[in-house]
Amino acid sequence: MTRTRTSELLRIATGGSVDDGKSTLIGRLLHDSKAIFEDQLEHVQLTSERRGDGYLNLALLTDGLRAEREQGITIDVAYRYFATPRRKFIIADTPGHEQYTRNMVTGASTADLSVVLVDARKGVSEQTRRHAYIASLLRIPHLVFCVNKMDLVDYDEEVFYDIVYELTDWSARLEVPDITFVPISALHGDNVVDRSSNMNWYGAAPLLYHLQHVVIAPDRNLSEMRFPVQWVIRPMSDEHHDYRGYAGQVAGGVLRPGGEVTILPGGQRTMIEAIDTFDGPCEAAFPTMSVTVRFADHLDVSRGDMIVEAGDQPVAARELEARLCWMSEQPMAPGGRYAIKHTTRTARAVVDDLEHRIDVNTLDHEPATELKLNEVGRVRLRCSAPLMVDPYSRNRTTGSFILIDEATNDTVAAGMVVGAS
Repeated sequence: MTRTRTSELLRIATGGSVDDGKSTLIGRLLHDSKAIFEDQLEHVQLTSERRGDGYLNLALLTDGLRAEREQGITIDVAYRYFATPRRKFIIADTPGHEQYTRNMVTGASTADLSVVLVDARKGVSEQTRRHAYIASLLRIPHLVFCVNKMDLVDYDEEVFYDIVYELTDWSARLEVPDITFVPISALHGDNVVDRSSNMNWYGAAPLLYHLQHVVIAPDRNLSEMRFPVQWVIRPMSDEHHDYRGYAGQVAGGVLRPGGEVTILPGGQRTMIEAIDTFDGPCEAAFPTMSVTVRFADHLDVSRGDMIVEAGDQPVAARELEARLCWMSEQPMAPGGRYAIKHTTRTARAVVDDLEHRIDVNTLDHEPATELKLNEVGRVRLRCSAPLMVDPYSRNRTTGSFILIDEATNDTVAAGMVVGAS
């Protein structure tokens, strides 16, 4: 069986304030890496002329909504796909406006790397800090600060390093293991795909080279097996009359035929008989692979159960301590009742306590009685059924959840588990 290696795909989320150039940067990456079809380029050229931009506005490649093009801002999350001979990429172009921070959280939730743009003329803004903090909150292990619009400050080395020093001092509290700084001009392509002759004082590699070579394989949790069951497959056909498999996406560890596993929350033990994929049998399943597992024994297993290694189990918790990013215009207050969705399992939850709110500028903890739209805080939740959780710092899949307003079915919060009991 042929399988694409995990390291060949890099998921990227962009961040930064309004007009810092996120959409233009993505357009430049697509354009200079020859990832745009001719008809797309022609459409962008015609639209740029009709708008009177006076230049090829590459931001139009990602600003797909009519309101985005009219206002010149990003509202929704736009995903773009491209590839180089070395790596495949999925880029989430996320909104810069504070009003759409919840969209940024959605786009960044599965990212391996975050690119946060800074306008060289304006320096570090509140949204720069907000998006960098959210990237660290979501445990994105690689952070790239791109100081954009260097052409508008005459490619001044001092301007770049003033911003670097300020962000280095502030980001020391973020617990991001890998932080890189690149001076660029997305409009003209300086240091985006090719090294810029206008900034000979910058000795490191351009942005695309860094994106192609950043190592993400060690970021996966390969030591703790976690496989939430999403679907039970029983074809009941003549060809597969006795087939019974359990489908889902590997959230941690490595699954192999012959491995002894435990099914939670029931605690039944069995052995993996085989692992099936669309392309046929598989000898090892790693995180983010979607597979179907067959057991040596017939067991009562259903959606919401979790397959783990027999001697290494997560906490089956009813009480959670978590960081919460609030996404609803209706504030959250202690006593609020919601549905909680964790991996493939759903229960009900009550907010027992709001411990504090986090100031994204200073990273200080502030007393609070409620969380408003786009605010981040630490809460204690009590659940109606046990959830098999790990700390978010160990596993971004089994350590995350969402809260849902059962009256409207709206997702009102994204949560990251800090502790459980």
